[in-house]
Amino acid sequence: MTKSQMTESRGRNLKDRMEIQHLSRNTQRTTDSLKSIIESHQIEASAPCRIDMGGTLDISTFYFPLRHLSPCTVNMAIDLKTRIRFFPHDKGMVKISSKGFTSAEYPSDESPFDHPLGLMFAIAAYFRADGIHIDIHSSSPPRSALGGSSAAAVALVGAFSYIFEQTGVKPLSRLQIAVLAQALEASVAGVPCGLQDQLAAVYGGVHAWTWQEGVGKPYFKKKVIVRRESFNDLKRHLLLAYCGVPHESKDINKKWVRQFLEGKNREIWAEIVACTQKFAQALNALDFKEASALMNRETNLRREMTPEVLNDVGEELVDSAVKNRCGARFTGAGGGGCIWALGEIEDIDKIKGIWEKVLSSRKDARLLDVTIDSEGLLCNIQK
Repeated sequence: MTKSQMTESRGRNLKDRMEIQHLSRNTQRTTDSLKSIIESHQIEASAPCRIDMGGTLDISTFYFPLRHLSPCTVNMAIDLKTRIRFFPHDKGMVKISSKGFTSAEYPSDESPFDHPLGLMFAIAAYFRADGIHIDIHSSSPPRSALGGSSAAAVALVGAFSYIFEQTGVKPLSRLQIAVLAQALEASVAGVPCGLQDQLAAVYGGVHAWTWQEGVGKPYFKKKVIVRRESFNDLKRHLLLAYCGVPHESKDINKKWVRQFLEGKNREIWAEIVACTQKFAQALNALDFKEASALMNRETNLRREMTPEVLNDVGEELVDSAVKNRCGARFTGAGGGGCIWALGEIEDIDKIKGIWEKVLSSRKDARLLDVTIDSEGLLCNIQK
């Protein structure tokens, strides 16, 4: 890379950071305007959840040492949206309500970031929100490993950016919204966090993300692997189930990170990289047979490292999919939450009845809609 190329790249990254910081500084001067807009307008933002393959490779702990292998992740944004609405509230207070959680309110300068809704409070604090009630509604089950919390963060950051645009502040780009939402999540999570969930939420669609292109370059590359005109057909090749048990990704992610830092399972992660790359190629070619085989290989590799990545219901769903020539994988870091399957239409139709029977034995377990979302983050403001 030439000196001029490095300077140009650093300039782009610095420009993004400066624009985010500029919005933050302007936020401090427009708190009164924010309150006025919330009182006089209906404000809503939404962002989709995702199903994924190759997750964890979007965490820098993994993609820096594995850079020579060009690690990538694949995600499909699905039309299970997380919606944010703003309402006026008592001066000096921030209230947050979300399905599946007890509503909470605190003085704006005393809100806890280690709370179950701590990420939302952290975002409100970043934008100096005051006298506001943030209502969150998710179409996905709570803690279903579909990236719902990241989608909520994207929607909330996007909503604040959109509001301040009405006061003359330059809005954040989609990329800046994703980067800021991830940075705020990482600051309160207590564990390493990736970026693929936020990218799926802002852009929608079906993408492969290649991580850490090189020193001085943007640290990921986006590639569309299924185009919008194929979404309706792709849906017929997919199945998604909620196992009825909320997941706890922190425990499994911590274990993967700890093992990797200790020098363990490096060859397994190299094979996971290869599986994900080949999966992206197969899906791009709409070769569902090859993509299914690669899904199953990747799932087996994860189970080898962490058997607890599938609960008893998940094991039944995965095993039945494999027996019927489909691929099956947990979403996110597993340990509960959702399982998704991919295969030829006739095979997916066959396992649908099997999955319904398995899920009927577990409270709250059910099949979920897998319509591909093509829009990503949406914001709307009305008087």
